[in-house]
Amino acid sequence: MNNIAVFASGSGSNFQAILDAIKSQKLEANIKLLVCDKPSAYVLERARNENIPQFVFHAKEYASKQEYERAILSQLREYEIEWIILAGYMRLIGPTLLKEFEGKIVNIHPSLLPVFPGKDAIGQALEAGVEKSGVTIHFVDEGMDTGPVIAQREVQIDPNETKASLQIKIHQIEHELYPATLQNLLQRRS
Repeated sequence: MNNIAVFASGSGSNFQAILDAIKSQKLEANIKLLVCDKPSAYVLERARNENIPQFVFHAKEYASKQEYERAILSQLREYEIEWIILAGYMRLIGPTLLKEFEGKIVNIHPSLLPVFPGKDAIGQALEAGVEKSGVTIHFVDEGMDTGPVIAQREVQIDPNETKASLQIKIHQIEHELYPATLQNLLQRRS
């Protein structure tokens, strides 16, 4: 059974989807730690409800990214983490974590990468007037949403699509695709 740490900055809907997949035995993993950079994020409540340990930090309280990543790394070692799973974590991963977890950091992004990387991918897609968007699960490298793609699934954008309606469609796919992809990945790599 793989020990994973989930990194999140927001409401934690993908954290919950991963947790639900573990509970229903569709994903063979243990969430041993939640790492969060936003002390008011709802994902912390989700973790508390399940008695999942948390490491919460304020990046501004550290002199550098390297310093707070060393603090995170210390926690990851303490909990014997094997994989880092990003689920709405809004920071780039730096060399400290990339080196230690090379090939074992996975992210989910709400577009068909390489198009619309970075923040507000849903808004970017709507503004561009494209007919489809989707979800990408990829390995993390030093760039922003540039790592090798593991899985993708398309979503049709309707002519009068709103940001809210597209977000709902994308979340539905994310919550199904992410746990299933992680299960395949963790089984192959364990």
